[in-house]
Amino acid sequence: MTATLSAWSINHYGNPEVLNPVTRPIPTPGPTEILIRIRASAVTRADGMMRAGQPRFARLFLGLRRPRQNLSGTGLSGEVIAMGDHVSRFAVGDVVFGEAGLKFGANASHICLDESGVLMKKPAALSHEDAAVMCDGPLTSLNFLREVAELRAGQKVLILGASGSLGSAAVQIAAAMGAEVTGTCSARNANMVTSLGADRVIDYSREDFSRQAERYDVIYDTLGVSSFAEAKGSLTRSGRYVCPVLGLGLLGAMVRTRVAGSRKVRFSATGMLKPDVLRPMLGTLTRMVEDGTLAPVIDRVYPLGDLIEAHRHMETGHKRGNVVVV
Repeated sequence: MTATLSAWSINHYGNPEVLNPVTRPIPTPGPTEILIRIRASAVTRADGMMRAGQPRFARLFLGLRRPRQNLSGTGLSGEVIAMGDHVSRFAVGDVVFGEAGLKFGANASHICLDESGVLMKKPAALSHEDAAVMCDGPLTSLNFLREVAELRAGQKVLILGASGSLGSAAVQIAAAMGAEVTGTCSARNANMVTSLGADRVIDYSREDFSRQAERYDVIYDTLGVSSFAEAKGSLTRSGRYVCPVLGLGLLGAMVRTRVAGSRKVRFSATGMLKPDVLRPMLGTLTRMVEDGTLAPVIDRVYPLGDLIEAHRHMETGHKRGNVVVV
């Protein structure tokens, strides 16, 4: 009898209910591939946007009417249970974490990935649940703060959406870099954001950061809830506004500030960077975990069979940190 894996497919764009449980034969690894038994996988805002086909212009890359790669999930953690003859980085029995990349399919019981991808051996300091989310909030925020925004010690950074998956990681990363950190969140999450390393917290329901006198070297809008036009007055003369949620407004502001003005808008598609660029960043993040300066925040853990409910919760906008399925 052929062994099968459990996964979730997306046959057309829409709300969480378009997710469909499927079973498929477990693949045989190719020469440079490893077969991973997945123990935990992330449910991210980016996954939800891909499922919904948003923003709509992203369908030019994802598929016009339906996703070309129709499996759900990117971040994962698990064990290597089989591998191809030419694999050199891993061995059967290794515990690994990373991302499925544009192949998707991490919200599953098994996955086959090339060893050259964004995959690393999991350190003991990370649980499977923590490791599964490392390629979302922590990796994206490290890239945006250190590489894109070029944040430096002693500078002031404002993190919009400081209690989410990207924001909770960004607060810790920025604090570890020696920056002065301000984060926006709801009142119920203020203590958590402070405990992560924020020097100051703004309750977005009561205060508008753009109407305050404070000026920041970097504004990191983790959710795309603001715009450069709204944030410009809160930046220092050479300040940088960075946001991982690409839209036409952000794209236009990038073009305009590239040719004029001292305040800049910057963007990076972190997931599109080459694996040999991303793996060293993951190494930096795992060292931070091991020395106690970074701890992924897990809001809820669902069974893999409850992926639809996990997506619903992720989309409420009220989660703290990350959502995981196991």
